Amino acid sequence: MSIRNQTARLDPQKFQNEALTLKGERRATVALTALRTLWFNTGTLCNITCANCYIESSPRNDALVYLSAKEVGTYLDEAATLPLEEVGFTGGEPFMNPDLLPMLDDVLRRGLRALVLTNAMQPMRRYAQPLLALRDRHGVDRLTIRVSLDHHDAAIHDIERGAGSFARTLEGLVWLAREGFPLHVAARAGFGGQEEAAMRVGFAGLFATNGIPVDAADPVALMLFPEMDADRDVPEITESCWGILEKGPDDLMCASSRMVVKRKGAATPAVLACTLLAYDERFELGATLAEAARPVALNHPHCATFCVLGGAVCSR
Repeated sequence: MSIRNQTARLDPQKFQNEALTLKGERRATVALTALRTLWFNTGTLCNITCANCYIESSPRNDALVYLSAKEVGTYLDEAATLPLEEVGFTGGEPFMNPDLLPMLDDVLRRGLRALVLTNAMQPMRRYAQPLLALRDRHGVDRLTIRVSLDHHDAAIHDIERGAGSFARTLEGLVWLAREGFPLHVAARAGFGGQEEAAMRVGFAGLFATNGIPVDAADPVALMLFPEMDADRDVPEITESCWGILEKGPDDLMCASSRMVVKRKGAATPAVLACTLLAYDERFELGATLAEAARPVALNHPHCATFCVLGGAVCSR
């Protein structure tokens, strides 16, 4: 079964110049207006290997190593004077990081919202009791778990994530729902050749059958992310695109968010422009949030595919 469209390949000369596009037009940039969401990549290790993971997570990929609770706390301390509202944790699989629960406790103790991206499989389930204790200590209003479920059809989902993965994720999702955790689900737009309306109808049926309180019509509760293929041909985003597309730089994630990672072999973490560009060092902005407050040039295919043309965001 083919689940992805064959498209033209990207001209390797595109997205190379920070200031100008290949056609010589001024490239669009995005200034940080206010840091409202801070992401931490807890490490690229994952319990499964997906067929098309944008960050190449697997049980062996430790290119981004585990962040510690102390390192996370340092950035939260720096953000204390900023308008930070939400802290997101992504991976890899965040629940493989042994410090995730202390990190979440720190975030919630500071009165911030927390968002965890997970496949809801065994790494999460082994923390069932500590998660329940965290819920009881801080309540559930500020802790959201976003579960990755690429498709509502088990057979199509398992093409991407491996045989039996749908059933294991659904089991974890049902447990989270039963225990009252606020839930979001992340799927892939167009996955399996299905249009958005049909995808949402299919997910609505799945949620209803399994008692999962997620509104499939809500674009935040059920996020359908564009497929990210850095080799697919996409247009470069110029300054004139804002008027043509009727959107502005403030609509993009990098206007209000940053991500912290720690590269294998590095002495300290680094702050990146966003969650999607973990390996492209052009988007490494500094070691501190203050250093990372500079504008970002949209010189990567993901900037066009995911954010500008895809209209997607990683948080609410």
